[in-house]
Amino acid sequence: MEFKDIFAQLRENARLSQSDVAERLFVTRQAVSRWECGETMPNTATLAQISKLFNVSINTLLGSPRQLCCQSCGMPLSDDILSHELDGTPNEDYCQWCYSDGAFVTDCTMEEMLETCVGIMSGQGMPEAAAREHMTAILPKLSRWQRG
Repeated sequence: MEFKDIFAQLRENARLSQSDVAERLFVTRQAVSRWECGETMPNTATLAQISKLFNVSINTLLGSPRQLCCQSCGMPLSDDILSHELDGTPNEDYCQWCYSDGAFVTDCTMEEMLETCVGIMSGQGMPEAAAREHMTAILPKLSRWQRG
């Protein structure tokens, strides 16, 4: 789906008129109409506001062009488990269990994260050795752990 279709569906599901959305985003109703007709696209700052308004990722607004994963634990991300910043804006880098209200939930090391993830995965039926091999390969590639 394209942005125009996703945006219109989100607006309708929220039972908001184009005027309601325009008022909340500080744009004209005509701008909202042009987005829904596919004539124009909102700028980056407005996409962030729309993301916050409908509590979805910008990735979702753009038709999910890429698969997001938590940059702390490696879990695939969907809108219902995204973390949020202090102002309520969805954060597309982390899941809600690793990051919340603008900060990491726990101050752990990569090794501690590895043990936590292996425990969860093996508790869900994955052999411990396979879970450990998978997480050992994934974690060092994630941005949280590349920062040092």
